[in-house]
Amino acid sequence: MKELIVEQGLGPGDPLPTETELMERFGVSRNSLREALKSLQAMCIIEIRRGFGTYVGTMSLEPLTNAMAFRTVVGHRRGQDSLLELLQMREALEAGLMHRLAGRLPAENLEELDALVGKMHTEVCEAGGIASQTDRAFHRTLHRSLGNELLSELLDAFWHAFHQVRAQGLGTTADGEELARMHGRIVEAVRAGNAAEAEAAMHRHFDDIRQRLTPQ
Repeated sequence: MKELIVEQGLGPGDPLPTETELMERFGVSRNSLREALKSLQAMCIIEIRRGFGTYVGTMSLEPLTNAMAFRTVVGHRRGQDSLLELLQMREALEAGLMHRLAGRLPAENLEELDALVGKMHTEVCEAGGIASQTDRAFHRTLHRSLGNELLSELLDAFWHAFHQVRAQGLGTTADGEELARMHGRIVEAVRAGNAAEAEAAMHRHFDDIRQRLTPQ
């Protein structure tokens, strides 16, 4: 099935042959075909629309996200440093990209980041903490100008997996005001074109998270 999608140059949303056509093409039974399709659907490679047919799926990284989150939770419960490992992977990507971003972000992206930092401060005052979706929007906006869809999806997968785990109460609560200031410092360094300071600010941000995840 995967070879068929590649060979025919199909993309997300494109229709696939009918079950009968696929059975004849691959020389398999209906049950075998349906089991294969279910497995591919679980990986977001295909999408089965009941009553309409089978289509190429979104091919999103959602299965990877769920697997990382589950692996991390299981590892943490077993006394392993799995959450810190996940954080380290995300830090390596985000901090490593600062030299590509410093001094290169379009004005509209910087304005959007300023607005998100302002929103963080407002959320801390009104709700006592920064909403996870605001944090997500900040990091997505920061890297959006790179125009790398795979990178964006991978960073999003790390973000989702990390927050799925954090939602289970692992680690201590952040100092919301200081966290908002940290995000602000990242923006300031990027705006100034200071790649070294931008990278250092990102590392300080992750150091703060790491301290809150490490038992005292």
